[in-house]
Amino acid sequence: MIRRNELVQASGADLAALALGRQRWLRDGVLGLLLHWGMRTSPPYTDVRAWEDRVTADGWTPDHWLDRAVQLHAGYMVLASFHSRLGYVRAWPSEIPGSPATRRDFLGELVAAAEARGLRVLLYMTDDPKWHDEDGLESLDSTAYSAYKGRPVDLTTRDGFGEFAADNFAEVMRRHPDLAGFWIDKENAYWRRSGLYDRIRAERPDWILACNDPDVPRGDTAMDVVVPALAAYGPLPRVAESAFTVADGGWWYDGSDPEVDHEQVVGRIVANAGSSTKSLLGFGARHGGRFAPGQEAFCDFAESYLDGIWESLGGTEGVRLPSHAEERPGLSTDVTVRRRTARATSGTASPRPAASEITPHHSSEGTSS
Repeated sequence: MIRRNELVQASGADLAALALGRQRWLRDGVLGLLLHWGMRTSPPYTDVRAWEDRVTADGWTPDHWLDRAVQLHAGYMVLASFHSRLGYVRAWPSEIPGSPATRRDFLGELVAAAEARGLRVLLYMTDDPKWHDEDGLESLDSTAYSAYKGRPVDLTTRDGFGEFAADNFAEVMRRHPDLAGFWIDKENAYWRRSGLYDRIRAERPDWILACNDPDVPRGDTAMDVVVPALAAYGPLPRVAESAFTVADGGWWYDGSDPEVDHEQVVGRIVANAGSSTKSLLGFGARHGGRFAPGQEAFCDFAESYLDGIWESLGGTEGVRLPSHAEERPGLSTDVTVRRRTARATSGTASPRPAASEITPHHSSEGTSS
């Protein structure tokens, strides 16, 4: 790895990527937190008012998430509540009927508190209506949304849900200008046909548009588990991102306390940093905001461990020379660097690539959405 202010001679595409101002803070960071939290967090709720009361009664504030993010040297957080497996709840007030929305602006509180501490927040948005009646409980209200639009709209169809979600994109952009962008779990064809991505770029040109679908033309990121070379060779310069669960389990809190392999998680963070890939660590929060004990313990461990090796991770750029299979005609792959030697650090975990994978976040068809 090299220091960013040291000599680097790379292809024009790489230099163009570094010049994109909206990506600067993301490129300068090492990792973020992906927080799954909603009405179907255990124990699950079917009434949004009851869920909101439970969250407040359990003492939720943004501070615990932010404290953990600071411990882990995270630069950003992704809030996943408008999620197909978590009740499609919008953790913010909304004038758009169609799925549950809270009276309290949890999103706004998180964004404001994060900004005060130098962190950024992305909002997770799902494309997927197929879990609308999971366990026989209907989460989407087509009748109310149709009345709002003045015409019939079926939210259980992909086009109908795409339109509903597009309206929510627009409302969030208007009401939460200090948000740092959106993190999209796959895309909906309606969004492309309706010009949603162009609208986001026009209204919020500084916002990040992250997506785990490799075919989004306006995206700022590419998921490493979906298409490894896209960050380097896509139509636009993109930041490579790797999302995975910290614990050996699902993405959201289901009442259990799955094991966390400290060595494996730290190893993956280090390996990703060495290839200029951002690690997006998946945590499942309980209603009051705290994580399961194993995940809380990992944060305490990682604070001291990462502090000890941060000189070799923070503010560095990984060097990854493409294999012959990844080379594309007409693109230069030559990179001239002055390398630094990473300082060895003692600790109970070994910062090496993990032998086995943690659950990757790559498809709305799997454990995520």
